[in-house]
Amino acid sequence: MSGFAFGPGIATLREDVAGSIARPGGRDDDNMAILYSQVERMRTARDNLVRMRSRVELSAPPPASLPRRREWVAREVLAHVDEMLPYWLGEIERVLVGPVEPVPFGRQSTDLVRTMTVDRDRTLPIHELYARLDNSLERVLRRLLELDERQVSRRGLDRQRGEMTVRQIVEVMLTAHIEEHSRQLAAALDAEPAARA
Repeated sequence: MSGFAFGPGIATLREDVAGSIARPGGRDDDNMAILYSQVERMRTARDNLVRMRSRVELSAPPPASLPRRREWVAREVLAHVDEMLPYWLGEIERVLVGPVEPVPFGRQSTDLVRTMTVDRDRTLPIHELYARLDNSLERVLRRLLELDERQVSRRGLDRQRGEMTVRQIVEVMLTAHIEEHSRQLAAALDAEPAARA
């Protein structure tokens, strides 16, 4: 983690989350409390990614072959996280303003923009990959904390999963997604010495 610090807004963000969770209320607040817990889980996943920074810096550069039919190496995982955070926030915004619910949203894992962005950004310097993580995630968390119960209940339509509320989209496409990639980064780093041997 040498030399890496999050922006000044993160401490305030923690206070905002804590204050929001403490609000009294009924069923509507249950929905919001779940959203606030998702925000906290994303922060924890981000912290886990940051804890691995020194290991990522020592990891081998990505192979010459593109990451299409093989497991991603550490830098490719980070390149994808950096790409997927603003993408899914944009899709949530699409659902929030759509004139008729459920609002179509999402993409397939074979989406060319997704694939080509990882191809392109996997060779960026580590400090740039982590700076993008910090900036993108802080923006995502701030925006999620601005949502109200009506917005969180808005419905989107995913081709594979069907109808999903914004809260469900946050869970699947952001919270569980970044947690999954945190574990994937650890696994990629653990596998590297075996690959070199």
